[in-house]
Amino acid sequence: MLVKTFGCAVYGIEAIPITVETNLSNGINFFLVGLPDSAIKESHQRIKAAFTNADYKYPRREITVNMAPADIRKEGSAYDLTIAVGILSASEQIVNPEIEKYLIMGELSLDGGVQPIRGALSIAIKARDMGFKGFILPYQNANEAAIVEGIDIIGVENIRDVVDYLNGMKAIVPAKFQRDDRAEDALNYLVDFADVKGQEHVKRALEIAASGGHNILLVGPPGSGKTMLAKRLPTILPPLTIDEALETTKIHSVAGLVGANHGLLMTRPFRSPHHTVSDVALVGGGSNPKPGEISLAHNGILFLDELPEYKRQVLEVMRQPLEDRVVTISRAKMSVEYPAGFMLVASMNPSPSGNFYDANDPNSDPEIVVKRYLQKISGPLMDRIDLHIEVPAVKFEELADVRKGESSEEIRKRVVAARALQENRYKEYKGIYYNAQLNPQLSEKYCQVSDAGQLLLKNAMDKMGLSARSYGRILKVARTIADLEKSVNIEPHHLAEAIQYRSLDRGGLM
Repeated sequence: MLVKTFGCAVYGIEAIPITVETNLSNGINFFLVGLPDSAIKESHQRIKAAFTNADYKYPRREITVNMAPADIRKEGSAYDLTIAVGILSASEQIVNPEIEKYLIMGELSLDGGVQPIRGALSIAIKARDMGFKGFILPYQNANEAAIVEGIDIIGVENIRDVVDYLNGMKAIVPAKFQRDDRAEDALNYLVDFADVKGQEHVKRALEIAASGGHNILLVGPPGSGKTMLAKRLPTILPPLTIDEALETTKIHSVAGLVGANHGLLMTRPFRSPHHTVSDVALVGGGSNPKPGEISLAHNGILFLDELPEYKRQVLEVMRQPLEDRVVTISRAKMSVEYPAGFMLVASMNPSPSGNFYDANDPNSDPEIVVKRYLQKISGPLMDRIDLHIEVPAVKFEELADVRKGESSEEIRKRVVAARALQENRYKEYKGIYYNAQLNPQLSEKYCQVSDAGQLLLKNAMDKMGLSARSYGRILKVARTIADLEKSVNIEPHHLAEAIQYRSLDRGGLM
């Protein structure tokens, strides 16, 4: 008897339907074909033990399981339940003429329990789009999948739940999406810009970066507050839109980072990998490709503390994703893409000793040592960072001041207003929501400057030796500064402020 059940493979963040054909014939053997990996080949033993412990008969027949299409490699243990249901249906222990209307995924324990899977949200979206009636999956993934409307999400705890449900012996109410109170509470951040003493110019730069989605580098001695400021940047970012939340959740779901019974991610990601991170861990990849830190930071922030301490090779692989906002991982038989639309926030000391170069201070590092330290960051990568901000040590008077600074909530209001203005301006362009995403054509259209501004830019280009990419970044930052002031045009003072945020171009640390 031949039975078809359906599952999904996840490549990148998109799901591909997989048809699992199960056939019983004379003989005693088990054949699994269709390019399965080792984890799937081992499913035979897990299924056999689960049947025994759940009081189901394992057929003493020749069982042939084909996973189609055969030219796509299937990976992971999430097909256990798909294959098990096919065997039970082929042996008539499940009798349901509508079994092909369900997509079924889950890993089996030896006692018949069903373990959570990765990529449940992507699979649920594909199941709905393909017209499946329901999606049977582990109950731990049910709330995540229930975000998708238009399909019954059937959460199960063990294989007996699946059999009884499909045989009509047990009713399981389809899951309804429940907002995660823990995620809502996370919006009430425990940190605030009001806690920061002094550093008003750095706060201003971070506000500009948040308003336009610009990359930013903080350069200062140890203890000046670089990390403290960076960790407060998420508190002034606009809340995730529903589309951003869905896409962010899909990435984290594929990576297996969505907790049991959690739903949509409500806060923007803040990823801070250690400087020993490998290039594969940063951009993604591996024999079984998974998203890296830059994709997990999509729609949020990637914070690299002590930037020169990262391996040069690791930093250089970020250059293409910073431009294209997507990372492509190519293998011999496939190529997958992961979104990588993140804000890069980096910090570094200005020298090996941690101090700015000072010709009058014999204890500071020599100028040549400082230059060599800064050259650990390549010019092309530095060009892709819009704002370079010097963070000096905080003076005692500022530290002793008991007055609170401006709160994150007050700053966020201005950031949200600027982002709303940009979103409205670029609404006719797909995938363009804020100034940092502008391509050269749109920059030319929306970042026009007056003759006085052109002269200011010309002088800056000549004196600072700016590249064409730096020129474009200055224009985008100036556009953001104008948006914060609700100015239609980019004025010379907007350009002047944007130019001063290129410290490492103008030799500001020497």
